[in-house]
Amino acid sequence: MRLDCRPDFVALVWTETSPHADASLVRLGNCPPTSSSAKEAIFNVEFTNCQFTRMVTGDQIVYSNNLSYMSPPASHVLASPQLVVCSYERSIDWAPPMFDPVAFQTYDVAELVFHMGLMNDDFSGPAPSTAFHLGSLIPIAASVEQKSHQPLLLLLEECVAATTPELQPDSNLFPIIINKGCLVDSKTTRSRFEPRQKQSEIRLSLQAFKFALGEEVFIHCQLVAWAPNGLDSTKKACHYVDHYGWELLDDPSYSRLCDCCDSSCTSRKTRSLSG
Repeated sequence: MRLDCRPDFVALVWTETSPHADASLVRLGNCPPTSSSAKEAIFNVEFTNCQFTRMVTGDQIVYSNNLSYMSPPASHVLASPQLVVCSYERSIDWAPPMFDPVAFQTYDVAELVFHMGLMNDDFSGPAPSTAFHLGSLIPIAASVEQKSHQPLLLLLEECVAATTPELQPDSNLFPIIINKGCLVDSKTTRSRFEPRQKQSEIRLSLQAFKFALGEEVFIHCQLVAWAPNGLDSTKKACHYVDHYGWELLDDPSYSRLCDCCDSSCTSRKTRSLSG
């Protein structure tokens, strides 16, 4: 695999020598190759597409994705997904795109204070320990201090588990929340968002999973605060419910906003709850 990380997009070339390989079946996230030949798949895609995950930590911005092969496991072509990571130095004036600049012209990033941590079983206080048994639920809570702002709804846009306190290109990653608020881990586990007690707080019960056994695990999340009536397919909290499908935490009757969780959630497909 040859990887070229450009400022706004990635150029990737995958080559396979197996006689059974079909390069057109390689996927970067949910994207097919930009072009392909008998043994080579070429991708030229922007980071806003293909379900890239963006994480910001310290002075770095890290984009990550998986390269996989759409075929039966017996083919042994890309038998397990390969991690694709591009890391960039964060500019000193960079800030996450938290608010619609039209609706919040006087907003100052420095006026909001975010908190996140492990909680005890009933979310009434901090967790007594940072060690959890495999399969148990890990209570996690995040909140935003609104101060003089109008009421804000807190969302978890992206979360990954990693073996390092800061994300690096060689970090071992496990996706938890992707695609602008989709709790992808809930499709195969008991993980779920808990009912809100406050709009400015969000609670997550994360099932302890088998990942990097014997190592410390760090959870990295990107938090976003938004107007409560401004939910759409890029600003949401969705989890998967057995025998139902994807459900919107804040109003299950609008769970159609979660339909993109199995594909790609982009602003071009948004529909506001207030619309």
